Amino acid sequence: MKILSPEELEALATLSSSAISNAIETFDVRRRDMGYMGKTVINRLPKPKSMVGYAVTMRSSLTPPVIGDSYPDRSDWWEKMATFPNPKILVIEDIEEYKGKGALAGATHASIFKALGCVGIVTDGALRDLKEMEEMGLHIFSGSVSPSHAYAHLVDVDVPVTVGGLTIRSGDLLHGDQYGIVSIPTKISHKVSARALNILKHKARIRDFCTAPEFSLEKLRVMVNELLDETGIEKI
Repeated sequence: MKILSPEELEALATLSSSAISNAIETFDVRRRDMGYMGKTVINRLPKPKSMVGYAVTMRSSLTPPVIGDSYPDRSDWWEKMATFPNPKILVIEDIEEYKGKGALAGATHASIFKALGCVGIVTDGALRDLKEMEEMGLHIFSGSVSPSHAYAHLVDVDVPVTVGGLTIRSGDLLHGDQYGIVSIPTKISHKVSARALNILKHKARIRDFCTAPEFSLEKLRVMVNELLDETGIEKI
């Protein structure tokens, strides 16, 4: 796992997930239809800056217990979670076929997550207490919301999970905003923000030119080709 400096993380947080995705494409490290979550996971609390952090993965179930009316509370994951670098993003997979029948986390759990260094929660299941989570300043992404926690209980910690069609492992660097969540490959993580800014600069020139008096299709083709040359595929 490559740990970025606070300055590098902040640079990523100022960018949109679209800009991040465009930058990653130029390094040719994966297919363009991979590395991001699908529309089933929604940003519930959009914020001015993007969410950036290292994943800590969990799997949760809503199956009722065989004996009794609830599962015993577990706290063994606290120590495990504390071993991962900040800022953390908790990624919870709802392993039920019918996802979101009950909330996998609410305000109380969220306060614990934040105390352990979390800046966001991502799940394909349900969450609740969004108002309280917003007051905590957390980024919240979920497949749905629910008034009840039902029989939600933790099954695994620090295992590969698949949320929104994206497979995530603890330590993966994630970036998310109103457009969705992108996984940033480790080997290019320190290069992505600079590449994204460079692409944005060239695209801004093209947009400005489209409203300029001297606009022409010939000059537009030149500018687009310059963008492709400057931000073309880099083999690494």
